[in-house]
Amino acid sequence: MFRLETEVDKERRTLLSGRLHEDNIAAAAGLRALLSTSAEHEVPLEVWALDEHGALAGGLSGRTWAYWLHVDLLWVDAPHRGSGLGARLLAEAERTARTERACTRSRLETWDFQAPGFYRKQGYEEIGRVADYPPGVTEFILVKDL
Repeated sequence: MFRLETEVDKERRTLLSGRLHEDNIAAAAGLRALLSTSAEHEVPLEVWALDEHGALAGGLSGRTWAYWLHVDLLWVDAPHRGSGLGARLLAEAERTARTERACTRSRLETWDFQAPGFYRKQGYEEIGRVADYPPGVTEFILVKDL
């Protein structure tokens, strides 16, 4: 018999993650091949744009893992939108991922009201979409060869 609980439990989450990781490594040759390489561990990658006063004008936060760049967040302050700053932030993250971390591809998610057109202009291709995530919004999944 099992008892199900819905509480947040950091210790159990760590245990769960470790056990899933072990099972995944045992089941997938591609994951085993990553062991002891520079791409084995997820590493944060961040690029910041600061204005002449040192204030945040834009930024990108992501991570690299398994020879992929994953862009989690990209934002440009309203007065600087349309200036090419977003493209510069993305290009710098891609360059760093490619030249310093041996990444060969990039992926990201964006909503229909955010920037799918912007990412397409930067060479990203749509590989999937999720309707109503959240309700009334479509999420796009995009990738790019670096």
